[in-house]
Amino acid sequence: MDTSLSQRCLDIRCDCLKAIGHLGVGHIGGSLSVVELLTVLYFEAMNIDPSRPKMPGRDRFICSKGHAGPAVYAALANRGYFPKELLLTLNQGGTSLPSHCDMNRTPGIDMTTGSLGQGFSCAVGAALGSKLEGDGAMIYTLIGDGESQEGQVWEAAMFAAAKKLDHLIAFTDYNKLQIDDTVAKVNDIAPLDEKWRAFGWNVINVEDGNDLLQVSQAVAQAKGFIGSGKPTMVILNTVKGFGVPEIIAMGTGNHNCSFSEQQADDAIRALREAFAAEAAKGKEA
Repeated sequence: MDTSLSQRCLDIRCDCLKAIGHLGVGHIGGSLSVVELLTVLYFEAMNIDPSRPKMPGRDRFICSKGHAGPAVYAALANRGYFPKELLLTLNQGGTSLPSHCDMNRTPGIDMTTGSLGQGFSCAVGAALGSKLEGDGAMIYTLIGDGESQEGQVWEAAMFAAAKKLDHLIAFTDYNKLQIDDTVAKVNDIAPLDEKWRAFGWNVINVEDGNDLLQVSQAVAQAKGFIGSGKPTMVILNTVKGFGVPEIIAMGTGNHNCSFSEQQADDAIRALREAFAAEAAKGKEA
């Protein structure tokens, strides 16, 4: 894997932690679990131009999993859509970075989302519009595993397959946890891959959705399905809170929790030290 992509991933994760730590509370677990995906999309896969956020024919990413907003903002800032300093205004009065993504307030956001399931429907609509327009855009969207309990997701899934939207690539952040308990205990969605296949989608299972190389390969494979007449679902088996052991250890408590600037500083220091150690080991090899 390109070391520059790994560095981008580290920077996005650290900036996400810094933003939430500055605020003192936030949706940290589900933000950290999708950083690898956002890194691959914004720095490798997507046809976008930060200087022209409304560029015709651009690829679009719609984050239906609204609680991952802090990670999306960190990715956008690192990609150059707005200064990183704005990350420290996360979810504060007058901010252009509200808790859930808002297309009217944040450069680079293509759809206002947050109500579970609705962003996914909007992504399907965007894919249909792109197909009718013939603009060549890829449409990417992310849903949560808890969000996958929403009926609206499956209505949209059925419609996307019926309209043969094979330029639509969706991702499930399958971290197995939601706000109340484990997904399996609240309302089990397994076997998830079989459900999506039954709805007429191509399905790719990623064993480790927090591994950059595996995510990159899955996105490339999904793009290879263009022309198949089927949309593609990429199931990312992730860890909620990935990268910060104390957040992972909280389990379901890390959905939305207190997180201080000191905790953020400590976590960022540990992440950067681990990255430097890994890089040094690679040079020795």
